[in-house]
Amino acid sequence: MDLLALADFNLVARHGGFGKASRAAGRPKATLSRRVADLEASLDLRLFERGSRTLKLTEEGRALFERTGFLLTELDETAKAIASGGHSPRGRLRISAPLLFSQTAVGKLAAGFVLRYPEVRLEITTEDRAVDMIEEAYDLVIRVNPEPDATLVGRVFLRDRLVVVASPHLTPPASGHPVPAISRGSLSESEAWQVTTSSGKSTINAKPVLSLASFVMVPDAVRMGLGAARLPLSLASGDLAAGRL
Repeated sequence: MDLLALADFNLVARHGGFGKASRAAGRPKATLSRRVADLEASLDLRLFERGSRTLKLTEEGRALFERTGFLLTELDETAKAIASGGHSPRGRLRISAPLLFSQTAVGKLAAGFVLRYPEVRLEITTEDRAVDMIEEAYDLVIRVNPEPDATLVGRVFLRDRLVVVASPHLTPPASGHPVPAISRGSLSESEAWQVTTSSGKSTINAKPVLSLASFVMVPDAVRMGLGAARLPLSLASGDLAAGRL
């Protein structure tokens, strides 16, 4: 059965005529008449008794109208509810964010998001390790310079730059020797830092003496004079301005 033709039949039956239904719905009278005729042909039934000035439901037409009218109303209301709900996010949103970003920005951003979308249950975990979005059921993962992954969709929403910093009390290494370094992540035997200065590009050979899991812990170790480190400028700017690094 053609649901659109059935809806037009109900429209005509509800208004008691093709003319009234046409004016109420803003639809051509001829179109409504044709759709009802098509429905009658598909059912092999007469649904209306057509007079020169009157239009009456047949017994079969009345039975069809009584049984389908509320169903079409229910379908229409359901469609409207789904459509309106589609513009209002809801459900759980699980996010993994790095420690530094979480401590400096996530609280305010998360609160603002929930105020705007109160039907979303926001769950944020804080960690710097690589996570498996599928296995660990994350909807969104925020990371600093992540490895490219063709199976995921990524967007850059914030830019920072790394700067090489050290304490003024750090003893410079002897000529030809690597700089003692504090690294983030796994401890390696040596690192080569590519840097750009006013004099151009150069390489700093570094030997990690301490490895820390998060950028958040690195500034304290650098200020102690243990070694140099590469830090986001946003994290190091306060110490640089104060002369501590």
